[in-house]
Amino acid sequence: MPNVKAGKLKALAVTTAEPSALVPGLPTVAATGVPGFEAAQMQGIFVPAKTPNAVVKQLNQEIVRFLRSAAAKETLFNVGTEPVGSSSEQLAATLNVEMDKLGKLIKLLGLRVD
Repeated sequence: MPNVKAGKLKALAVTTAEPSALVPGLPTVAATGVPGFEAAQMQGIFVPAKTPNAVVKQLNQEIVRFLRSAAAKETLFNVGTEPVGSSSEQLAATLNVEMDKLGKLIKLLGLRVD
């Protein structure tokens, strides 16, 4: 995004399923003629499997509260990231969808580790 804002690159579309607040008015790749296209970067914070649920929920609440703060939004927007902040259940569901999608692609392409 810094290079787009500086005029060094021209943005053609966003790869997310929905338009982005980072670049208002810029269409999605799907809207430009590639139906169903979506490739979004995702980041998450993970804890050990046996972390008590109460601790997970408290961490999640604090992280989401931070991501929704004006300072965090501004900092992340300036580097081209649009913060979302979701629940651990939503992250798990998204990861499962992505692993399924990528698993199908790996099989389709015949990729394997030697």
